[in-house]
Amino acid sequence: MGPLVNLILALDTATPAVTAGVVRRDGTECTVLAQQVTVDARAHAERLTPNVLAALADAGLTMADLDAVVVGCGPGPFTGLRAGMATAAAYGHALGVPVHGVCSLDAIGALTTGDTLVVTDARRREVYWARYRDGVRTDGPVVNAPADVDPGAAQAVAGSPEHAALFGLPIREPVHPTPAGLVAAVSDWSSPTPLVALYLRRPDAKPLATRQ
Repeated sequence: MGPLVNLILALDTATPAVTAGVVRRDGTECTVLAQQVTVDARAHAERLTPNVLAALADAGLTMADLDAVVVGCGPGPFTGLRAGMATAAAYGHALGVPVHGVCSLDAIGALTTGDTLVVTDARRREVYWARYRDGVRTDGPVVNAPADVDPGAAQAVAGSPEHAALFGLPIREPVHPTPAGLVAAVSDWSSPTPLVALYLRRPDAKPLATRQ
């Protein structure tokens, strides 16, 4: 059991939603004090810091009050993930607080009940997906064309509504990672691990030697 973490800054830029929020954690109880979300796939770098500052102001707090940072590590596009993860790492370093990375799909799935499929936009007519049972991931994360995704026993779909609609199942919230979900997705508060981005795809650019 790790030490009690009181005030947590939660960030995610793995989807078109630029999410920042402040969560108070008291044992197993979590309360979202403030959150700012901007849905704009091209504004991750521009909106993240203003959203952080606005959330802190709404909560009546300053950076110095924070005890930890949680950040979604994807799966998601390289540019978006880099904005969120670099910002989280910088805050952690500057404030001397731990930074916890979580799977962004877990930040959606953690708030669901029953058997749920979580999908987000992977572009190129594909989706990132994972399956959950009562908030716990049972399969994934994987990237596939929607037709190649096996919903398994899923009774509903959460995540991107546009892509969830492709599966003919009831659609439920959340539609993107939330501060509450990001905090709920942390499995071990006592020992944060290095931040590792979940791209799930090979890079488009290949070294010359591999193309010959």
